[in-house]
Amino acid sequence: MTARNTGAPPRSRRDAGRWAAARGWGGPALSAAAAVCALTSAAVLLPLTQGAGSGGTGGRAGERPPVTSVAADDCTEPERSLTPSAADGPSVREIQKRRKLIVGVDQNSYRWGYRDPATGDLMGFDIDLARAIAEDLLDKDGTVVFRAVSTDQRAPLLQEGKLDLVVRTMTITCKRAREVAFSTAYFETGQQVLAPRQSKITGHDASLKGKKVCTAEGSTAFDALEENAYGAIFRDPGDGTAADEDILTVPNQLDCLVRVQEGLADAVVTDSALAAGQAAQDPTVELKGPRFKKVEYYGVAAAPGKDDLVRRVNKVLEEYREDGRWLKAYQDWLAEDLPGVTEPPEAKYHLRER
Repeated sequence: MTARNTGAPPRSRRDAGRWAAARGWGGPALSAAAAVCALTSAAVLLPLTQGAGSGGTGGRAGERPPVTSVAADDCTEPERSLTPSAADGPSVREIQKRRKLIVGVDQNSYRWGYRDPATGDLMGFDIDLARAIAEDLLDKDGTVVFRAVSTDQRAPLLQEGKLDLVVRTMTITCKRAREVAFSTAYFETGQQVLAPRQSKITGHDASLKGKKVCTAEGSTAFDALEENAYGAIFRDPGDGTAADEDILTVPNQLDCLVRVQEGLADAVVTDSALAAGQAAQDPTVELKGPRFKKVEYYGVAAAPGKDDLVRRVNKVLEEYREDGRWLKAYQDWLAEDLPGVTEPPEAKYHLRER
């Protein structure tokens, strides 16, 4: 396994804005950069070390096995997961046999999973976590393939056997627990509004009435607006009247920031953690109002039925929390823009396993 990527940006918010602008991450230049990312995100393969071709994960295309996770049966706390185990079950052995772990990640979310414009390397909080999991599953001669995937393709690609894991700011929900198998929570977040600094939008409230609000397809932000949009416009027409229907519901969250920069949207709704990264990336926008909705959690996702892999990931997460690596990753990537976090979320396990 190779060492962690270098070339991280400056940590101060002001310097981060200058760093981004100097590399074409601000204003109109950001639009062009994001367009390139959007075009390549569905197919890019990024091996940590040189290895064989992309390969698959052993599943049949289109095959979607039934979920065996306890969370899917009676979901009240979807962040509860299977108890940790270091055992090499069938899913783990399959990964070890081919000596390759295929992980779905983001390449567009600043601080979480993004490309360093100077080096082209992927870096961020989620990338560090994915590397830690790979280091546990594979020896130093193994290979990690990072496959950039869009928000709405995370679950389908797992179900079709094209990915082993997804580590991509994926919020754990009851609905998703019926589609994928989640690890324990590795970060706490919630929904928040992002808009230009000069905007009169004040948060998730009546100030959104008549405003165009962008979200990612298949995101919990879109679900939140479906519950209460305060009169905001957040759906694409879908009637063929627009040349590009992906204006307000987009494949990747960074596209929403581009929509705001281009004047096609007035605001963005997304996880507060992602919104903070976008505000650091573009100092002309800011978070508006407090987080809304209930507390949400990010989890690592595996295909349904791969319980041994979930247990192994949970074992890695236990160690990652306890040995200081989680806190170091938070300080490296998130503390500047999401201050005040002192510890990771508590791991919760299914009660009837105890």
